[in-house]
Amino acid sequence: MNVPVLLVDDDVAIRESLAQTLDLAGFTAITRGSFVAAKDHISTDFPGVILSDIRMPGRDGFHLLAYAREVDEALPVVLLTGEGDIPMAVSAMELGAFDFLEKPCAPGDLVAVLNRAVAVRTTALEARADLARSEAGDPAARLIFGISDLANELRAKVRLVAGVDTEVLVTGPPGSGISKISEVIHLCSSRAQGPFEKRAAAGLGRGALKQALDASVGGSLFIDEVTQMSADTQLALTEALDAGCEARLMAGSTAVLHEGQVTADLFYRLQVMSVRIPSLAERPEDIAVLFRQYVEQASEQAGLRAPEISPEVIAGLMAQDWPGNARGLMSDAMRFALGLQDMAAQDDVADDREMGLTERMAQVEQSLLEAALRRSGGQASEAAKALKLPRKTFYDKLARYGIRPEAFRG
Repeated sequence: MNVPVLLVDDDVAIRESLAQTLDLAGFTAITRGSFVAAKDHISTDFPGVILSDIRMPGRDGFHLLAYAREVDEALPVVLLTGEGDIPMAVSAMELGAFDFLEKPCAPGDLVAVLNRAVAVRTTALEARADLARSEAGDPAARLIFGISDLANELRAKVRLVAGVDTEVLVTGPPGSGISKISEVIHLCSSRAQGPFEKRAAAGLGRGALKQALDASVGGSLFIDEVTQMSADTQLALTEALDAGCEARLMAGSTAVLHEGQVTADLFYRLQVMSVRIPSLAERPEDIAVLFRQYVEQASEQAGLRAPEISPEVIAGLMAQDWPGNARGLMSDAMRFALGLQDMAAQDDVADDREMGLTERMAQVEQSLLEAALRRSGGQASEAAKALKLPRKTFYDKLARYGIRPEAFRG
């Protein structure tokens, strides 16, 4: 078996006795006399389980349990209690302990509980490894960041569109990453091993278009701001598509595409499959995730250690509207990682320092309420549900900030 069991007990005699039982049962006992001595073994990749006494001087079994749950909720902790400590053990179970045993415990009972805990741990680690392997082969999960429902919907739409080998239109506000999402669609598709060529529509003539299509054979051609393409080049593009060119067309636009902005043939081709990228204002819960990712990337590229990102920094970010969307957030993250700030940013910091944490958190809360109402089209019940708030609490918060749901309808 050789599965490690982290055994924590301050009583040397009991610790040695339990270690012998574990060794005879085929476990590998890692013995420690305190939480401090044991904590370095508690990690997300620890392949075994934890067996700990509750009553220990200093930081006891409850502290160890809380720490282990914080590090990895899927790491089973079995607690040992003295005679008469059953109510305490029941409390530990409510806090997330896998099981408890009363000392002295029969070897058979101990091994049975540990075997169950090991089975749960093994299943959890295997599922985690499967997910990691899946995400490694899923560009949408690997390259599109965010935890919001809108981010999840975007990833799902990208996967769906990638599986259909037809023209696709990708739209979104300025700075939202239209070309990046187009490339992710390409990477998720059967054409992933082929080329991904990018061209600007403005100034693209027939000759340049033919060269781009030839370079994209077996892959995808992304044309940015498709409405800026000349009518003659649009005609040439439609003719190439009708002739069965061997490149997949992806068109990008920061404006909603309407008939008349491009030729009718091209317009209706692009309406078959479309992906819309939501703005950051629609999904403020993703701002912190994106900012941390961008800071990590910028720090790695610069060969620097990533700076600490305080709650105050996140609160300040979430209180902003971000008209530049992901691109604007990325620029701020790069300056933050490099320790650089322009004068405008310094003025913003000075203004923030005049505000207390309560005021800044209020700004964040207000922005989240408004974003939820914007997404729900002003439907208060739906917005409250999305924020997981009781309706009364939701309405109380709307009244506090003077927010009217009807302002977000229509």
